[in-house]
Amino acid sequence: MKNLLSKLAIVLVVISGCSVSKDIETPKPELPTEFRNAAAVSADTASVGDIEWKNFFADATLQKLIDSAITKNYDMQIAVKNIESSQLLFKQVKWDYVPTVGLNVTASSNRPSDNSVTGLSIAQFGIGTSHVEDYSANLALSWEADIWGKIKNRQRLALAQYLQTAEAKKAIQTTIVAQVSQGYYNLLMLDEQLNIAQKNVKLNDSTLRIIRLQYDAGQVTSLAVQQAEAQRQAAQQLVPQFEQNLTIQENALRILTGELPSAIERNAKLDDVKVPENLSAGFPSTMVSRRPDVKSSELALTVANANVGITKAAMYPTLTITGTGGLNSFKASNWFNIPASLFGTVTGGIAQPLLNRKRLKTQYEVAKVDREKNVLQFRQSVLKAVGEVSDALVRIDKLKQQQAIAANRVKTLQQATANANLLFKNGMATYLEVITAQGNVLQGELELATVKRTQLDAVSELYRSLGGGWK
Repeated sequence: MKNLLSKLAIVLVVISGCSVSKDIETPKPELPTEFRNAAAVSADTASVGDIEWKNFFADATLQKLIDSAITKNYDMQIAVKNIESSQLLFKQVKWDYVPTVGLNVTASSNRPSDNSVTGLSIAQFGIGTSHVEDYSANLALSWEADIWGKIKNRQRLALAQYLQTAEAKKAIQTTIVAQVSQGYYNLLMLDEQLNIAQKNVKLNDSTLRIIRLQYDAGQVTSLAVQQAEAQRQAAQQLVPQFEQNLTIQENALRILTGELPSAIERNAKLDDVKVPENLSAGFPSTMVSRRPDVKSSELALTVANANVGITKAAMYPTLTITGTGGLNSFKASNWFNIPASLFGTVTGGIAQPLLNRKRLKTQYEVAKVDREKNVLQFRQSVLKAVGEVSDALVRIDKLKQQQAIAANRVKTLQQATANANLLFKNGMATYLEVITAQGNVLQGELELATVKRTQLDAVSELYRSLGGGWK
């Protein structure tokens, strides 16, 4: 037995120095020194992506909604369960280095044929019985030597998959934070637009009353009354439309926060929410290390590297050492007679796959292709991340200009509407000029609210694209 173990040890030492696969290092992606259009927003080298979401979003109602979504959202809960499952698998794979041990207890009775070798032996030795009994209690041990790093690669794969689930949870959280904030801003915009439509209805009511008085006095025709009525109805039609959209948005936010559809109490108005100034994006290199989806793609390459090692090792010989020891007797009365009933065996073997080598070779080649594919996917994720940040930056910059123009336009239209009403009352403007002015100011105010909401959406998107929201 000592000679057998010594020989196996020599074989183990000789072949354990072999390497069956070589890992591909995570490629260094091509990154710009700074994001496109970053200077137009802020020249600061820090990044808003490092700010915790509770400090980035100051509105108390919005904070409450985000906190509820992080806790109760079902996608988040599923992600947590995926982490728990992956963690259990990672802990289990650590035991692959430990030998497997099994306890076997057997008792058997055999009545051999009198013409068999066993039957003739019983008769020859005069045992005095026509049957053979066997009682055994033993421990069986089996251990596979990790010569080619198969078990090591399994551990690396399990660890990378566990870390991937953690990054997936972070990615879901960043998306949820952005979705909740954008939904909340949309709710405030709809509040503002509903208020604008209701005010415009009242303004049209006032105009319609004046035109009807003029019609009764014979100063205008029925066409003027009909056009004024149609203008009022157009504004009225917007009210149920915005009320419908408000309810749908509230329901969507509630579902996102893991709750049943219901109303959302809010005190803030769209004008109360300030668009942050000097939003710094930082450097692209730090963004890559912060984005959960990019980190997940990098871990996927680790998984692919480990899988290449596992499939390559499967084509090489497997060294297995087994041992069995315990108590054995052909009589129950002598079963536990120690040391006479003690027995033990140790075997070692090397198994080399032959007939299925082609299948194993194919699996190895497929694993290498998958690894190359993961390299491309990693580079693609980096490229996508840089593009998303650049898009968000230019949106913030250009929407700021659009908001300034839209605000000035609304101010001009409001003055024009006031002047048109005044001139109309004094007979110096026609009803068509009044109706046109009122329709223009309605559309202008609605567009201004939309631009403000879009600005806030762009800020949330920049925060998400920089990897913010999971802290």
